[in-house]
Order: sequence, then structure tokens, then C-alpha cells
Amino acid sequence: MSEELLGNATWTDIAATAASVRSVLAVPIGSCEQHGPHLPLDTDTRIACAVATGLAVALPRVVVTPPIGISGSGEHAGFAGTLSIGTAALELVLIELARSADWCAGVVFVNGHGGNHSAMLAATALLVAEGRNVLAWAPSIAGGDAHAGRTETSLMLAIAPDAVRLDAMQPGRTEPLSELLPVLRLSGVAHLSPNGILGDPTGATAQEGAALLRALVDDLVASVAAWLQHTP
Repeated sequence: MSEELLGNATWTDIAATAASVRSVLAVPIGSCEQHGPHLPLDTDTRIACAVATGLAVALPRVVVTPPIGISGSGEHAGFAGTLSIGTAALELVLIELARSADWCAGVVFVNGHGGNHSAMLAATALLVAEGRNVLAWAPSIAGGDAHAGRTETSLMLAIAPDAVRLDAMQPGRTEPLSELLPVLRLSGVAHLSPNGILGDPTGATAQEGAALLRALVDDLVASVAAWLQHTP
């Protein structure tokens, strides 16, 4: 199958491909949550989809599923537009999704939102214990800011520049995330930053975003290639 996106295929496409090689599914996990006044609510979903698509381009065996676009975003409650199903529900969704995919060789969860991390790891641990081939991946950007700052804004300028409202960019709280986490976990983002930003997006560029995206794709490709050595 030449398609990179599962949603573009038919079941007969998948069945024909399985006769020669079983596909690996990349599942983008994003969010629907505030990203300041300058970035859209689906920022994390767009980033996860871009990284997963980069993986599928590099490794043709990989097919990208429709994204999970509403996930665990309780820390952003209080901002209009934010939707969340919570950690427990997300964990169950990921478990049942992977269980339904026994027709493929394995599942790679591609996470774009830090609030999903614990649910993704718990789901993956259970699925692996059940004997399924599942890999959990999350981005790691050295020196990146926490939320809707320079890092995510640069990525969005590279991925979907028309979705970035340049005239609405403004700094938020710029302390290191380690200093903000205790209050963040206790009271949420709104208590820390009225504009919803943890960082400073004003220096973001598309060039920086393209470099960040390449680095994320390269890291995911390396992780999946190593994992596939042990996946039938």
C-alpha cells in the first residue's frame, strides 16, 4: 500500500499489503486545549501528526492512523475551548485501540502533549504484558519551553504557518518548568499564566521549527527502527 494515511485506504488495501508485509500503525496523540492567543487549540495534534507522517515517509512499512485529538488536558481547564477526557479514559482508549489492531504488526503511540504521558506509558505497559507489540514515544527537546512558547510556535510556523497569529504573540511565564510544576499540578495553567503561555513565543521562526521537526522525526525513526528489529 502506497498510502501513508490509514484513513485513505480501504480494507482490501490493508489485506493486500498484509500478504507481503504487515503494517505498523503510528497513532498521533494530541489534544484540544488552549495554546495562548496565537496558536490553535489543535496545536499538539498537528505536531504529533507531522512527526508521525515523517516516520511513515522514512519507513514505508508505517501507516498513520487518524489522530486522537481530545485527550488528557485537565491542567488547561478554565480556558475556553479546552476539551479533556481525563487520564483514566485516555488510558482505556489507547488500550482498546491497540487491542483492536491485532491485524497489524504493532502500534507506535506518537505523543504530542505532555499531559498524555502517564496514560500512554500505563497503557503501553499493559499491552506489552499482554504480548502485543507496542511502542510509546514522546518528544524530547533540550532547552524547549513548556507550553505555547518559542518551541511550539516555531514548530507550528514550519508545519502550519497560516494557523499562527503573529500579531497575537506575547510572552507568558518564562521560569523553568521545574519551578512552575508544583503550582501547575496543584492549580493548573490558568493560575500561573492568564494568557495560557509558559514561555516566550516572540522569537519563534519557521527555520527553527523545521530544524526541530527534523530532529523529532529522526529521533522517532531511530526508536522505531530499533524496535522493529524485534517485531515480526
